[in-house]
Amino acid sequence: MSMRPDLPSFIYSAAATRELDAQIIAAGTPGFELMQRAAAAVWRELRRRWPHAGRLTVFCGGGNNGGDGYLVARLAERSGWQVQVWAVAPAERLQGDAHRAWQAARDAGVDIRCWTGEQVREGVIVDALLGTGLRAPVREPFQRAIAAINASGLPVVAVDLPSGLDADRGVADCAVRADLTVTFIVLKPGLLTGQGPDQAGELCFAALADLPASGVAPVLERLTLARCRAWLPARPRAAHKGMFGHLLVIGGNRGMGGAIMLAAETALRCGAGKVSVATRSDHVPSILARCPEVMAHGVDDPAQLAALLKPATAVVLGPGLGTDSWAQQLLDQVLAHDAPRILDADALNLIAAAPQPRPLGPGTVMTPHPRPLGPGTVMTPHPAEAARLLGCATAAVQADRLAAARRLVERFGCTAVLKGVGSLVADPDPRALPALCSAGNPGMASAGMGDVLSGLVGALLAQHLEAGAAARYAVLLHALAGDRAAEQGGQLGLIASDLISSIRYYLNLRDI
Repeated sequence: MSMRPDLPSFIYSAAATRELDAQIIAAGTPGFELMQRAAAAVWRELRRRWPHAGRLTVFCGGGNNGGDGYLVARLAERSGWQVQVWAVAPAERLQGDAHRAWQAARDAGVDIRCWTGEQVREGVIVDALLGTGLRAPVREPFQRAIAAINASGLPVVAVDLPSGLDADRGVADCAVRADLTVTFIVLKPGLLTGQGPDQAGELCFAALADLPASGVAPVLERLTLARCRAWLPARPRAAHKGMFGHLLVIGGNRGMGGAIMLAAETALRCGAGKVSVATRSDHVPSILARCPEVMAHGVDDPAQLAALLKPATAVVLGPGLGTDSWAQQLLDQVLAHDAPRILDADALNLIAAAPQPRPLGPGTVMTPHPRPLGPGTVMTPHPAEAARLLGCATAAVQADRLAAARRLVERFGCTAVLKGVGSLVADPDPRALPALCSAGNPGMASAGMGDVLSGLVGALLAQHLEAGAAARYAVLLHALAGDRAAEQGGQLGLIASDLISSIRYYLNLRDI
């Protein structure tokens, strides 16, 4: 999925979108005028992408989304394109502005026919079947129309969002797969997380009108570098390493030394004043050979960790940790240590495997284990790890990613990063909106990416950012670095260490 750089910073639910649309109309902009603006935006982006196609096939539903489609067809007809509209919902059922749009297309001479299952063989398809009002599984004849669009092999433009895509959750059991989506009024979360980015293709935004000053609140903030970089101020000339924290990175069980090396090197490159590593002795020579600036300690006896924890101002636990007794004892000590920390990978698996509360008798339950992790903790699970932490299936996490992120915060009392396409960050501060990262690319689906992220979060915690800010900034920097590395060398074959120099580039970028 690619996105234009002019996307707004806040994201609204489908219900909020409809409320804002109604308020814009109530404030004096007629609904048909909004529909005309929407059609003009779709037509403009369609011509930019496929200027010489010359033929348009529009699938129209029975609501305002269909009305937008009829007006796009009218614009194409007036521009001399060959236009065919397939009405999947009968025209006699159209009401209000949608009916007026159908009349306008008909009066312009657009060929409008009831769709009976015809195959589409040429031109550009406009998907104007279903909008944000979809609240139930897609039914016939829309299922067959969506299947026909997807089977056509032709370029597809979706009006507002791909038909069948859940605007809030990004779930797409039966949905159009578009090459271009032009969305209106506000951004919807389903376009940016879950299956949404794959369904939407290139995402463009058209405001259509200024948002009214109202009590309609967004559900998410989209992470932007302009906002996040202010959290880490420029260093004074009198700076010294003691001002930027001492990070302790713990992990690297037998056979897993690479993970801890990636996390430690990233932390150094991202500005931590000092970085120590606690790992199996076997890995110490390799770490020092790769990165001599790191203070590497062999900790084969977990009791040796206590002395290393004392000077640490922030801790990373998880990269290459494993789940054996050695790992469990290290986790227990970190949880007892009062310092900002990030927990990832096997640290999360150990927490998920801990005994859960169960009834002991009437009126009594076991004390939950582990105890709430606290607001100074960041956890960074991928969907399968999140499912283990929440005691549910991975599919349940992916079915509502925002709800899953919120449940992690509620259950563990810490900042949670739910990784994946459209990574989400939520924290215990009720004043802070959950955040979504719209950057990143499929090339980042490779080993070690999470270890780099852990080192980055740890470095920001060591530099005294609060957990929520550190997680947000790190997730954004990590994704932007992945995109920059992919632009330089392609997505295929992208490896975790490729990101480190680009993360440093964005950390030092002052002019945006």
